[in-house]
Parts: sequence; C-alpha cells; structure tokens
Amino acid sequence: MSELPPCPKCQSPYVYEDGELLICPECAHEWGRGVSEEALDHKIIRDANGAELKDGDTVTVIKDLKVKGSSSVVKVGTKVKNIRLVDGDHDIDCKVPGIGQMGLKSEFVKKVAE
Repeated sequence: MSELPPCPKCQSPYVYEDGELLICPECAHEWGRGVSEEALDHKIIRDANGAELKDGDTVTVIKDLKVKGSSSVVKVGTKVKNIRLVDGDHDIDCKVPGIGQMGLKSEFVKKVAE
C-alpha cells in the first residue's frame, strides 16, 4: 500500500483517496496528488470568450443586464475598468459607469485587449 502524505492544512495522518483527490476526514480539505497548494488556491476566472481575467482588467458587457431592485439596465458595450475578482456566484466586483458598485458574472463580459 502506498504511503499517503498528511493533510497540508491540519497535518492529520488519516488522509484517504477518492479517485484523483486526497481528502482529510478531520478538516474536510481536498487536494490533488502532485498538485501544489498554490495552484489549488488560485481559481482561474475566464470571460465569455475563455480569456483569463485578472484584477485591474478592463471588460465590456456583452448582454443587457437588468439591475436587481432597480429599473436600471447595464447596456451592451458598457466598458467597466479596474475590475476586482472575488469568490462567489458574481465573481467580478466593479464600479459600473452610471450605475455604481455592483457584482457581475464573468460569463456576461469579455476582456478588452490592451
């Protein structure tokens, strides 16, 4: 039987395999065999065309988006500068011109070539 490494989060020796993943039953941490922790912690967020987004990028809205709780609409072609990537369903935090601070889904924007 192969020797499994201890959990990188809590150092528990009770790690088990589930397919490609290693799982710690004590802290519920999951990681891949041979994959660095930095690579697992860094989630890649992509736009509608598959381009990787980073903090500070400029994006363009590709679809009219209704603003929840308001009669406002973010129109197609609206350019949003200096985005910030966050965890969650709406993975882009930004300030939309004419609307204000809001969260956008990355599937409704495309990266502007700089």
